[in-house]
Amino acid sequence: MKWEVVIGLETHAQLSTASKIFSGASTAFGAEPNTQACAVDLALPGVLPVLNKGAVERAIRFGLAVDANINRRSVFARKNYFYPDLPKGYQISQYELPVVEGGSIKIHVGEMEKTVRLTRAHLEEDAGKSLHEDFQGSTGIDLNRAGTPLLEIVSEPDMRSAAEAVAYAKKLHALVRWIDICDGNMQEGSFRCDANVSVRPEGSDKLGTRCEIKNLNSFRFLEQAINFEVRRQIEIIEDGGKIVQETRLYDPDKGETRSMRSKEDAHDYRYFPDPDLLPLEVTEPLISETKENLPELPDQRQQRYVSELGLSHNEATALTANRDIGDYFESVALSSLKSGESLGNADFKLCANWVINDIAAKMNEEENLPSWAFRVSSDTVGRIILRIREGAINARTGKNLLARFWEEGRRNSEGRGNYIHGGAPDETDEIIREEGLGQVSDAGAIEKIVDEVLAANAQQVADYQAGKEKAFNSLVGQAMKATKGKANPQQVNEILKRKLAQ
Repeated sequence: MKWEVVIGLETHAQLSTASKIFSGASTAFGAEPNTQACAVDLALPGVLPVLNKGAVERAIRFGLAVDANINRRSVFARKNYFYPDLPKGYQISQYELPVVEGGSIKIHVGEMEKTVRLTRAHLEEDAGKSLHEDFQGSTGIDLNRAGTPLLEIVSEPDMRSAAEAVAYAKKLHALVRWIDICDGNMQEGSFRCDANVSVRPEGSDKLGTRCEIKNLNSFRFLEQAINFEVRRQIEIIEDGGKIVQETRLYDPDKGETRSMRSKEDAHDYRYFPDPDLLPLEVTEPLISETKENLPELPDQRQQRYVSELGLSHNEATALTANRDIGDYFESVALSSLKSGESLGNADFKLCANWVINDIAAKMNEEENLPSWAFRVSSDTVGRIILRIREGAINARTGKNLLARFWEEGRRNSEGRGNYIHGGAPDETDEIIREEGLGQVSDAGAIEKIVDEVLAANAQQVADYQAGKEKAFNSLVGQAMKATKGKANPQQVNEILKRKLAQ
């Protein structure tokens, strides 16, 4: 029997407020246990929650970004369950009336485009954290996270493979960072996913029994966990067993999921409206103001890069992977302009290739380099590209200058905790002038060098004339070497071809 996989994701994005959703305690990561838990977070008698407006604004921002409905009236509820790191014995969340309903996310898997529908996105508070590994034979409770504001984003069960689920999670991760509502730090728990996985016979409309895999904090673990769970469920069914609805955890060391507890349904939590919190009323002016302040969204920017700048879909996708790199690319392009000039599609492609290939490659060489930590300013990169376009230097010299400035920026940043851009626009021209790096474009001088190369490499000339194309590249290399890489490559190619044809 052929099986169809059905996947829905529940994603918890920690909102980027400085304080918690119902108290003034800090949300900063890394503090000593229980030093950022105030009386409200500890659920001491007599305390009352006060809603953080910043959390509401961020939820609205997300809803607008995914073209969802913003409910003008939503309600906070108490989700009742017992766990040692939940001081109140309930979690304040939203149930029947969330702040955001509907919306969608477009994903690409290979050449296929797919729309994943969103069910809802609701505000809630995080619980504390149980610390098992630090205590012999007991468990410690750290309540620093208790009350941290979360936006839980729930998808419809529209995904049909682990690859689709990962594409969706990555797109969502990029979006919440793009609109600046979440830092997306998965290692710190700022962005984590629960995957609801089931299988059913291919062609069936009836959903199978689902299992929820909790707290997946990397895209690799998400993919591995789903693939294992799919295999596990199919094997059980084909052996005559039945899937039990339950919550499972993924063990990355063993590469398998294991049972954590039976999966509760909504009625098990005994939801009821929180009597300490009034219904949330979202006003039209607040929605309008939030919409006006929303940046150009990644899908919109991607479409603009293709339709207006002439970039390929792959180039546009790479440049909208995060907002920082897209902004950097646009600044590079602007800095590569002469006064009164406008760039053509070929010029935008040149700038895109430098950012995608050269800048991205430099960033990938360094571990744990934040996406915004470009070692070389966009002004400097744009000036290098401008000098290449003008013919003042060739591409090889430009790349050598980039490497030099990048290394300078890396050295300047060591031990300082910040990232200093190496090089300045005027410094670029000064180095080119003082070190004689300008491109040799004098046809007579290049022709003389080509004659010397041909005379010194008779065998390669013979090989080329015998039809061996690789010999031509070798001769080009010899000519460039003779000019210390400063000759105009196009002129070298043209003069070589003319001389070899004689």
